[in-house]
Amino acid sequence: MADAVVTPWDVSGDVDYDKLIKEFGTKSLSDELLARLQKHTKDLHFMLRRKVFFSHRDLDWLLSKQEKGEQFVLYTGRGPSGHTHVGHMLPWILTKWLQDKFDTELYFQLTDDEKFLNSDKLSMEDTHNFAYENALDIIATGFNPKKTFIFSNQDYAKTMYNIALKVAKLTTFSTAKGVFGFNNSTNIGMTFFPAIQAAPCFLPTELKGKKTPVLIPAAIDQDPYWRITRDVADRLGYYKPAALHGRFLPGLQGPNSKMSASKPDSAIFTVDAPEVARKKIMKSFSGGRQTLKEHKEKGGDPDVDTSCQYLFQMFEEDDDKVTEVFRQFRAGDLTSGDVKGMLADKVEAFLKQHQKKREQAKKNLDKFLVKD
Repeated sequence: MADAVVTPWDVSGDVDYDKLIKEFGTKSLSDELLARLQKHTKDLHFMLRRKVFFSHRDLDWLLSKQEKGEQFVLYTGRGPSGHTHVGHMLPWILTKWLQDKFDTELYFQLTDDEKFLNSDKLSMEDTHNFAYENALDIIATGFNPKKTFIFSNQDYAKTMYNIALKVAKLTTFSTAKGVFGFNNSTNIGMTFFPAIQAAPCFLPTELKGKKTPVLIPAAIDQDPYWRITRDVADRLGYYKPAALHGRFLPGLQGPNSKMSASKPDSAIFTVDAPEVARKKIMKSFSGGRQTLKEHKEKGGDPDVDTSCQYLFQMFEEDDDKVTEVFRQFRAGDLTSGDVKGMLADKVEAFLKQHQKKREQAKKNLDKFLVKD
């Protein structure tokens, strides 16, 4: 198996999530902590029940603050280097659930500045345009327009800059280099950017005039940013942000493949025609055997089958149905083609509904976007 690479800019190889918890210094999302969360939410989202979100920083502390009457807010983001794919949306779905359950605000950062700084091909105009394209997908996810604030860094830099300056002054280059792997060829914009991504963690405190707890649901590759943010929070008089870490939805080519905007067949994009998405799924990586006869005799491996994992992580909410699909696939009673067909039906239905909402979102951008 390929050695895993997990950074904010690159995820590849066979990811060992237990190993990441140790390397990043986070905590497993325990059943006891989930039970405590459930006291507030009445039920648990399937992504939490199945440990699709598997790790956290200070979720227990955040719930204590909530229980003492300190309302937390949510913060997450998107790096607009291309069109949105379903892997990007996975943490958004949980974020929406949290917003609904706690009736709380969401600050959604579009890092069009970072995507420009880190690309040899994209101009500032390109990433800015993608930010607004991606915003349509965010709105279509169903967030509360009265409590959701979406901002492009290019458009909101004035508001965030003073916060970023305070973070930057207390963060040495040695620390940033150790966390992010910066070297002598890294442009200075990228070395400053972690301070910009830290700013929304403290923005609600500045806007409200009182210390405000923040919870960040995101894939675990973004955790290095919160390590730096948490290092300086106390010294700046802010709360440390709490975080929920999600797994990665695999690329269509298999468990070690990567979704990429430059590889159209690697992912299902929200702008894909439903029939195009179906074709991609039917060609995706299979955990089945080489022949039908062998598959029926020995069964397949749902843990590496792309369609099984898409059902498990995102597209089938019913735990009993997922368990039965996995059981039948392992037993050889369901073929790879059967499972691909199930997933394709669900993805087609999802895209048809999402694309209608996405079109409607064009009329509602102003209800969500904030600018300087």
